[in-house]
Amino acid sequence: MPMLGLIYDVHGNLPALEAVLADAREAGAERFLLGGDFCLFGAWPAETVERLRGLDADWIRGNGERWTASPEDAPEPVRGAIAACRELLGSGLVAELEALPETLERDGTLFCHGSPRSDVLSFLPEPAPADMELLGKVTARRLVFGHTHLQFSRTTPEGLELVNPGSVGMPCDRDHRAAWALVHADGAVEPRRVAYDHEASARAVRERLGEHGDLPARRIEQARFDAA
Repeated sequence: MPMLGLIYDVHGNLPALEAVLADAREAGAERFLLGGDFCLFGAWPAETVERLRGLDADWIRGNGERWTASPEDAPEPVRGAIAACRELLGSGLVAELEALPETLERDGTLFCHGSPRSDVLSFLPEPAPADMELLGKVTARRLVFGHTHLQFSRTTPEGLELVNPGSVGMPCDRDHRAAWALVHADGAVEPRRVAYDHEASARAVRERLGEHGDLPARRIEQARFDAA
């Protein structure tokens, strides 16, 4: 089995993506699984998609692609940023990304964005009562997901391995480094982090998105979802 790079939640942060791809080349990644939320809230949405298109990769969509195609589904506070992203992407690319599959199952692993039940409801590092409902009737041995921007792995009492590779472009675990994961040929998952100039990316978000870029810029700067 070729070594597989897991890339989730890039959020239009091209410098973070480039740092991850350089690390992936050094680590020996041969293929990639791209887990959604490629563009929204970042300074380089179209450029990010173009860079990802150059990879040997399978793609699934996240809530970011769904929201960008249907802004009325998104919370009111982020619709300004969505409008900016739509303009930078263009209608054709917005529709193309929205049409991506929600899940992919391969070699005993189910890939999704948030959970098998939802692209906005997901799992946390610690077990929670809602886990079983979100899992539904998963029969795979491993579930790979993103959305929360928290890099972790754990195993359920039933033996299902849960893996969150973390966020490339907007980590929320107080670690500014871009997060991704490598699946080795023997199936073992290695979480990885790589430094990049996150302050420059935050400045670019403010410059390109204007007033709509302040919150995502603060999240990049502070590596926190609840950035003050």
